[in-house]
Amino acid sequence: MSRHHVHLSSDVVTAKRVGTRHGYPVIFEVETATMYGDGFDFFCSDNGVWLVDHVSPKYLTRIE
Repeated sequence: MSRHHVHLSSDVVTAKRVGTRHGYPVIFEVETATMYGDGFDFFCSDNGVWLVDHVSPKYLTRIE
């Protein structure tokens, strides 16, 4: 893929809608507050998508 950032959805409904464009979606909750506190920078694109350079697995919880 040619993406330079991880694209984050603000809610599960949006994440599922976006994920189904590429097959069966697997949704993770991202501990963004903890990441921010640990010094990660987040950006909001013009279309409202939140971006971050990368997400370590320690900040992820899979949503069933």
